[in-house]
Amino acid sequence: MIEFSRHRLENGLEIILYPDYSTPMVAMDICYHVGSKHENPNRTGFAHLFEHLMFGGTKNIPDYDIPLQLAGGENNAYTTNDLTNYYLSLPKDNLETGFWLESDRMLELDFSESSLKVQQNVVIEEFKQRNLNQPYGDTWDLLRSLTYKQHPYKWTTIGKEISHIADATLDEVKEFFYRFYSPNNAVLVLSGNINEEHCLKLANKWFGGIPRRESLNAQLPVEPQQTEFRELTVERNVPDNMLYLAFHMADRLSREYYVCDLISDILSGGNSSRLYNRLVKEQQLFVELDAYISGDHDPGLFIVSGKLSKDCSIDKAQKAIWVELEKIRQDLVAPIELEKVKNKLEANHVYAQMGYLHMAQELATYENIGRAELINEQLEWYREITAEEIRHTAQNIFIPTNCSQLNYLAK
Repeated sequence: MIEFSRHRLENGLEIILYPDYSTPMVAMDICYHVGSKHENPNRTGFAHLFEHLMFGGTKNIPDYDIPLQLAGGENNAYTTNDLTNYYLSLPKDNLETGFWLESDRMLELDFSESSLKVQQNVVIEEFKQRNLNQPYGDTWDLLRSLTYKQHPYKWTTIGKEISHIADATLDEVKEFFYRFYSPNNAVLVLSGNINEEHCLKLANKWFGGIPRRESLNAQLPVEPQQTEFRELTVERNVPDNMLYLAFHMADRLSREYYVCDLISDILSGGNSSRLYNRLVKEQQLFVELDAYISGDHDPGLFIVSGKLSKDCSIDKAQKAIWVELEKIRQDLVAPIELEKVKNKLEANHVYAQMGYLHMAQELATYENIGRAELINEQLEWYREITAEEIRHTAQNIFIPTNCSQLNYLAK
């Protein structure tokens, strides 16, 4: 059982404290409830742009990195479809430096045309490098636009196109900041060698005066049920043909999500898994083959993706995958196979608790999903899943009318 305490400031900032006295360090994680799914469809990439802007300085602190490094700290951040997460670690004696830095940039950034231009250029170059100049770089862009027609998961965190970032105005950037970067749209997690009373005093001192901002997330469009098989074929300058099969699945708070996670491990969890043994090792149709879930908070995707052997056609490859999917649809998973997968998941869950920084990020993520307490409940959910549930879920998900196939061919 992972034990932590939770608190809330008057301005709405949620605080989660997780003591771990095995380390002299403290991790501070600030997770904002804003990801690419909250963006204007004509201004995509803003959540990711802000990941860069937040390190560009405030009116009071022109350089974020220097004071943190002088305090012996490190920092980083990431953006997903669902959230934007900023985290740092530093020695416990210098914890207040982290409070000072993070509260100041939650209050107000140093908005200027020059600072915006710098970060726009950085993001545009990243877009070119990631999507345009890297082999298979546009895969997720193609796959998401194929599988989603209404929900904003249909674009990636980097954005739909360069112009959405290049044409962004300072007023649009300010509006995005004051809409989403507020204490009542965030959670602060402290993990490591902490004194809870001291942490709460620092939180009130540095964050308590930041005002609430009421203009928060709008209702997102719901993705309608897919009712037809979809297929897209593209040719690119890449070394090998790739095949992707994507199936719609449940949201992160659904029991079905955890069933799908188990199915992905049964199919592709290591060199003893079904897909590796049968399609990579025995039949040698694929060089690489994986099954995984997208991990999105709203209804996401179950994906099977593989790099084909040189003499294997797309048609032969996809038929072989469907044979394996049909087996898990029709036959109950053997008790020993199911137990093996569950034990591996439980071991990973226990191992993750050994890292104070990882725990801060996990607690922040679960709070963003719904409640940080889910970090304890999910393990029991995995343990309760039966072979009958796996077969039932597979029968509902692995059907042609719920499948989008991307054929990514080498020229």
